[in-house]
Amino acid sequence: MAEYLVEVQSAVKKFKETTALKQVTVKFEAGKIHGIIGRNGSGKTVLFKCICGFMKLDSGAILLDGEPVKPAVAQDIGIIIEEPGFIGSLSGFKNLKLLASIRREITDDEIRETLDLVGLDPKGKKHVSKYSLGMRHRLGIAQAIMERPKLLILDEPMNGLDKQGVLEMRELFKKLNQEGATIILSSHYAEDIEALCETVCEMDNGELTE
Repeated sequence: MAEYLVEVQSAVKKFKETTALKQVTVKFEAGKIHGIIGRNGSGKTVLFKCICGFMKLDSGAILLDGEPVKPAVAQDIGIIIEEPGFIGSLSGFKNLKLLASIRREITDDEIRETLDLVGLDPKGKKHVSKYSLGMRHRLGIAQAIMERPKLLILDEPMNGLDKQGVLEMRELFKKLNQEGATIILSSHYAEDIEALCETVCEMDNGELTE
């Protein structure tokens, strides 16, 4: 593994009249938890989508472990960006089983273990359409971490969680980091950044400063 797991080099992304990323250059060291703070519309989510391979840059480059990024499904990345699109008529377990079948890297037992880790009932039959916002968010976190990826991209991972849920997820992210995952997260809450992150950058109007 390269010393820097993610390298963003002079990244520019434009949408018609708006430049969402303006020559963004940053390196994220492997094995650490990195934080990005910034208001809505500052460019954080666009940067995350480009790192994950969901969007192409207009110019510049992004390297993952020294190689140009590929579409997210072909990479070892766990992702929370916006509300995950789950099938409401299925249980949490069945939703994760369906997603896990794409790469076939984990067993049913590992899915159940992950549900338990995020505080959801592994044997629960309740349809996702009946989940509370907090439960849906826990399921989104389970989906991001279930294959134990080397990189986690978490855009506002604490949204929709109560105080206890926030504390539990902080502990979970620390545990995953101790097990070797590199984490890049954004949060509106300074306490999350202070409790978790070793490096912090600020995004404002498409520009990133450390």
